[in-house]
Amino acid sequence: MTLKDDLPQVRGKLLLNEPLGPYTWFRVGGAAEALFIPADADDLADFLKALDPAVPVIVLGVGSNVIVRDGGVEGVVIRLAGRAWGQVTTDGLTITAGAGALDAMVARAAAKAGIAGLEFYAGIPGAVGGALTMNAGCYGAETKDVLVSAWGLNRQGQRVDYALADFGYTYRHSQAPADIIWVEATYRGTADAPDAVAARMAEITSRRETTQPIREKTGGSTFKNPPGHSSWKLVDEAGWRGRLHAVTGGGAKFSELHSNFMINPGEATAADIEGLGEAVRADVLQKTGVQLDWEIKRIGRALS
Repeated sequence: MTLKDDLPQVRGKLLLNEPLGPYTWFRVGGAAEALFIPADADDLADFLKALDPAVPVIVLGVGSNVIVRDGGVEGVVIRLAGRAWGQVTTDGLTITAGAGALDAMVARAAAKAGIAGLEFYAGIPGAVGGALTMNAGCYGAETKDVLVSAWGLNRQGQRVDYALADFGYTYRHSQAPADIIWVEATYRGTADAPDAVAARMAEITSRRETTQPIREKTGGSTFKNPPGHSSWKLVDEAGWRGRLHAVTGGGAKFSELHSNFMINPGEATAADIEGLGEAVRADVLQKTGVQLDWEIKRIGRALS
């Protein structure tokens, strides 16, 4: 029996052997054995309840901080896309957002409602689900600073509710089980004039546009900042800013604009990009004794 024969009926889209490169910012990677885009949370819950527990499941958000390896992804890849997953509403100082809503959409909705504290989301190129998973943040603020609660579905399709304290957030890390697929988050900010919030958000957006290669095929910040260090400085001082990897050639490089951002300047493969990252990690460790840890998520299988 193949995976195709074992998949439940759905109301959303279920695509077999679907190339995942077009769904990622790097534009690289192999195919998903199955790609499921659920119509809504009920569709997703029914699917998970009926799916063989042995079938691997992984969530792919907007693909802004992921490398899909060239050999593709076994099992089912779930992508939360469409109107049902991207709703953002405000009520007083509270904001509720679907897991598929872009972080920037949440920031804009907060600004319009005169809610301060979520301006930093304008500088994060991802969606709410990913922000919950990794405590996403930038410019001195993190998801844990504004999150109230969230709910999602576990691998069995059962609803789970989490208050902020349940996440056990630390820097770019959550202690919540990895199999939870987040559906919705609730945030709370503080009151401020909409124009003042919008001005701070515009400043963040401008800063990002002038310091990060956002119009390139990239994956955002490659490495987490080690304690007491800035990853970009370590990469820069090791001589990797704008430098092509000797093995991958023109396949991948670190940006001249921001040395913690890898870019695909042409026809890189996932192996080129990941190989470059590993080469830099090894070089920085050898030169400085500092271990760089990946912030970009890597999924799937390498080509044999």
